Amino acid sequence: MAVDHRNPLLARHAAALDLFTDRVHRITPEQWEHGTPCTDWSIHDLVNHLTAEQLWVPPLVRDGATTGSVGRIFDGDMLGPEPVRSWDTAAEAAREAFAERGALGRTVHLSYGDTSATAYCSQMIADLVVHSWDLSRAVGADERLPDDLVAFSVREVTPYAAELEASGLFGPPAEPPPGAGVQTKLLCLLGRKP
Repeated sequence: MAVDHRNPLLARHAAALDLFTDRVHRITPEQWEHGTPCTDWSIHDLVNHLTAEQLWVPPLVRDGATTGSVGRIFDGDMLGPEPVRSWDTAAEAAREAFAERGALGRTVHLSYGDTSATAYCSQMIADLVVHSWDLSRAVGADERLPDDLVAFSVREVTPYAAELEASGLFGPPAEPPPGAGVQTKLLCLLGRKP
């Protein structure tokens, strides 16, 4: 399904998926067990996390499912013996679900309550962007992220950055150095050490 690039949110979501996909395709076979800036996660764990996140999109956005009705089917290893193909398949399914006619006008039922599909898509973009940096650093790829996606992600996560730290999934925010660029500010906001 072609993404409607006239919709800025869908265009950003597609770009964020493409960014992470590019980094996944750079992983060499021996790197899958290497560490990442997410201290408890290997590269395999990081890609598995993002793959599971994408697999949630079709049932939540397209089917109107709840996290309770989906249950735990996306827990565990979602990558299997062909991790790159598993990522590609999950990413395409998420892209198609958000791009369906009327999808962004729907309500999704997340673990913390109901929210708009546009808010959910925005959260997914920010998650893809910051984890693209994590994966870039882990595999030795270019760490520079697209300015538009970085600026969008800063606007997205700033209101709830403290909640992310409280979740235990992100480190405490760090003070960016004087004159830091927007990407450094994003990474510091989410507990990364650029």
